[in-house]
Amino acid sequence: MPRRRRGPHARDAGAADARASPLRAEQATVDGPTMSLYPQPHDWIKARQDSGMETGNHEDMHAGELETSLLLHVAPHLVRDGNETADWLADDRPHLLTLGMAAYTTSGVIGRPSLGTREKGKAALESFASSFSEHLRVHGL
Repeated sequence: MPRRRRGPHARDAGAADARASPLRAEQATVDGPTMSLYPQPHDWIKARQDSGMETGNHEDMHAGELETSLLLHVAPHLVRDGNETADWLADDRPHLLTLGMAAYTTSGVIGRPSLGTREKGKAALESFASSFSEHLRVHGL
């Protein structure tokens, strides 16, 4: 009677099956180059919390409180006049990836830039630097 394979980690799987397993191929790259995708959603959330932002990732998607705060801290000359009155809320964006932002905003803003401050930008950037150092540690750098 042939052995029944119970999954990619099954001890009774034949050696040839193990070599052909996608899991085996993934394990073979563990000693090779690694990469991180950064920032990840939890990094954005932490930066918002650490800097006292009032908005969340979904509500404040583009040119809102967080991005305006970062610019006010590192390059205030890039923040357009009128950002204090440019808030645009578009929380319901079911076809964003298909239609793009233009279907939900005429200004390019989806968020609340009026809440941005230089101090929040400084705190958010410090939080991102801290989060990124964890990625470096994971890579052994």
